[in-house]
Amino acid sequence: MLFIAWYVLTTLTQTIGSGRFPAPSEVWNAFRQITITGYGDARLYQHIAHSVKLVLLGFAAATIVGVPLGLAMGWSRAFEAFVNPAFLLIRPIPPLAWIPLAIVWLGLGDAAKVLIIWFAAFVPAVINSYAGVRTIEPYLIEAAQTLGVSRALFIREVLVPAAMPMIFTGLRLSLQACWTTLVAAELIGAIAGLGHVLYQASLDIFPAMIVVGMAAVAMTGAAMTIALGTIERWAMPWRTQR
Repeated sequence: MLFIAWYVLTTLTQTIGSGRFPAPSEVWNAFRQITITGYGDARLYQHIAHSVKLVLLGFAAATIVGVPLGLAMGWSRAFEAFVNPAFLLIRPIPPLAWIPLAIVWLGLGDAAKVLIIWFAAFVPAVINSYAGVRTIEPYLIEAAQTLGVSRALFIREVLVPAAMPMIFTGLRLSLQACWTTLVAAELIGAIAGLGHVLYQASLDIFPAMIVVGMAAVAMTGAAMTIALGTIERWAMPWRTQR
């Protein structure tokens, strides 16, 4: 239905001019161009591969650092008191505000973009991991203490599994933040990537290519979200058995 309305308004009646929003045929031609001959110094699959690489690096780094930090803050009052003041200071800073420092520290290469993406994903990972620990039912902790469970076993068999639903909630938010930030990060000195496509198309006043770039971001982000959901079901099989 949406496609029909799009076709009618832009092609049949031309109520919306091509300068404001492209017709389906224009988007198709732009898609063929970037797929076959390339646009912005690369073809579509190369742009997607470059963006996915940056997202995976930033997301993995945020997961490795943010989840354990959130778990530790949630479990230990002393550790939370030590770390939380610094976390409260950096938490309100928008990820894009780190762009100037990232450029100064790491230049215009991919490392600076990964740093920005990492920060965008880091905060949701910490907050939701922390909340996951704080929402653990007290009887689980009391039962583990009664049985004399060691600290390592408690963390592996009680703390992490009980907090895992909130952890994955945070990871889904982190992944979304990665893609939101990636487009802006790739506006800076990028030679490939979906954000670079959008930036170049805006300079060329090429609305059809902008739509192609937006659709590629949406579909690639959706595919990664589905993949994360598959990992979540594998990590928490007991939730799918209800």
